[in-house]
Amino acid sequence: MRLQTDTAPEGRLDALVDVQAAPLVHLEEVWKVYRAGRVEFPALRGVDLSVDQGEMLAIVGPSGSGKSTILNVMTGIDRATKGGVTVAGRPLGGMSENELAGWRGATVGIVFQFFQLLPTLTALENVMLPLDFAGRGRVAERTDLARERLELVGLGDKVDRFPSELSGGEQQRTAIARALACDPLLLVADEPTGNLDTATAVETLETIGRVNEAGTTVVFVTHDQAVSARADRVVEIRDGVVVDSSP
Repeated sequence: MRLQTDTAPEGRLDALVDVQAAPLVHLEEVWKVYRAGRVEFPALRGVDLSVDQGEMLAIVGPSGSGKSTILNVMTGIDRATKGGVTVAGRPLGGMSENELAGWRGATVGIVFQFFQLLPTLTALENVMLPLDFAGRGRVAERTDLARERLELVGLGDKVDRFPSELSGGEQQRTAIARALACDPLLLVADEPTGNLDTATAVETLETIGRVNEAGTTVVFVTHDQAVSARADRVVEIRDGVVVDSSP
């Protein structure tokens, strides 16, 4: 189900994305340097990385290696200090903050380790939030789409539950449904199983796998080899440098 927006005739903001772009994500000689006073900390050092449409990519490496920074640069949350970042045919470097916000809402879904659900809203209302912010369709259409997303992650019978009434795995699946609300081309997840027990982690990974099989490109960060083994390809990063990329 695709909903119209106030700014474009299609479900995604087509003026901001190229659905046929190949690769979907391309980072070229990307540097990200953080500064604290006169001290500089290079989190990424000339990273080259491409992600094909429909791929499930895992990024692994020790703490502080730059894994999460890659996701932040890829989604426009952080700007690259140097180098090129292109996603869905759109170079992110020249976009204003408002343009980035609109592009991100149209193109990217983000899943966080700690869920970040609003406790006073039901599962359905949490999933509807991105649709409300984007002005997608009428209220009834937003409600129907949010229900579809919850059904996709196996929570069609929990739409009226508050986060406190859901298990950890159910909360994470609700967060995945929310990330999928606006039908993104790219789903990124930062340690999506890091706060879950083993059985719940497997359940969450199976959900992400179904999302990928349905056609959404997935990039996730993990420190767990058992989790990364489910990806099509694994990229290892150390000290801000890609040191290995293999199936």
